[in-house]
Amino acid sequence: MTDRLRLLVTRRLPEPVERHLCETWDTTLSVDDAPLGRDALAGAMTDYDAWIPTITDRIDADLIATPGRRVRILANYGAGVDHIDLVAARAAGLVVTNTPDVLTDATAEIAILLMLMAARRAGEGERELRGGQWTGWRPSHLIGQGLSGRTLGLVGFGRIAQATAAKARGLSMRIRYASRSAAAPDVERALGATRATSLEALAGECDVLSLHVPGGEETRHMVDAALLTRMRPHAIVVNTARGPVIDEGALVEALHLGRIGGVGLDVYEREPEVHPDLLAHPRAVLLPHLGSATIEARTAMGMRAAANLAAYDRGEEPADRVA
Repeated sequence: MTDRLRLLVTRRLPEPVERHLCETWDTTLSVDDAPLGRDALAGAMTDYDAWIPTITDRIDADLIATPGRRVRILANYGAGVDHIDLVAARAAGLVVTNTPDVLTDATAEIAILLMLMAARRAGEGERELRGGQWTGWRPSHLIGQGLSGRTLGLVGFGRIAQATAAKARGLSMRIRYASRSAAAPDVERALGATRATSLEALAGECDVLSLHVPGGEETRHMVDAALLTRMRPHAIVVNTARGPVIDEGALVEALHLGRIGGVGLDVYEREPEVHPDLLAHPRAVLLPHLGSATIEARTAMGMRAAANLAAYDRGEEPADRVA
């Protein structure tokens, strides 16, 4: 028997993080790294004091209302918490924390990677080469577009968007953004960024539209058919935020009709399911949710979750509490 806090970690984490958690608390680690089913999650609600869940764990009001719930804190592994019903958590007195800041640069790098791959048609080229179809260099082969001098439109202007802007400045891109409120003047000056009058105006003037907003009903299908019709026919849509921000059906139609020039996606509306027409389209660059997938970021995320959990265990307010 132990009086240590009983902790469930729902997915495999980097080895230093798992070792730290096991040394600190009575920790149960994931064995097969597969998402837990609904029944397993409900059972865990009554068996553990704390969880470190991830985006693959849907924690809704019904789950939070599990009779005999023992769980008192969800130290989420990740910055986004749209998979957790925060309203229900607050009402139930269930503490929720996240891991901001530590994945900023890693996700911004993926946004830049997707822009470059889509603009330079790198995905098409690699598939052609690996498929044994490349016949050699020729002047008209897979001509893409450069990013220097192009306009990057950022939807949302938080930490990741600003880091993306800083990296895009190194490619000599012009920075525009749309957000509910204007950034501080010193931030705009440092990044050479100016605010568009609206999301619709931004869509009509940018060469790359990159999404950096949280998930949830407020942003669901923010990029829809109407917005896509405003874009330039060579423009690229990049999403490293949350999949449901884009109406994938409308995105596929825009690609097929040539209303946009390409897409670069790291997240999907029905993840891990990907729209079959996206899989088949040559101008779609698709990654398997790699935004924070560096050893530095993923380890730091785990340690940040552990720090929030430790603060709670000491009776202190966790630094990254969101509910």
